[in-house]
Amino acid sequence: MPAEPLKTGNAAAPEMLRQYVERIEHLEEEKAQLMADIRDVYAEAKGHGLDPKVMRQVIKMRGMDRQSLMEQDAMIELYRSHLGLD
Repeated sequence: MPAEPLKTGNAAAPEMLRQYVERIEHLEEEKAQLMADIRDVYAEAKGHGLDPKVMRQVIKMRGMDRQSLMEQDAMIELYRSHLGLD
């Protein structure tokens, strides 16, 4: 099924599309640079003896609300217990 034509109803549609594409491309470039910066910070932390894998988990946990974090902790504890990892 072919894509629908631009629904702007005027001749400026190709220019509008180009602007959106360029904005997205610019943001993708910024995202790539940010990801490289984040990798550098993890490498620096690792150089100081910290564990990047654990840091990623802690960062994820910091973004969770308290209730979700408590539920996750309880499930992890249950799974560890069932697998004899306590």
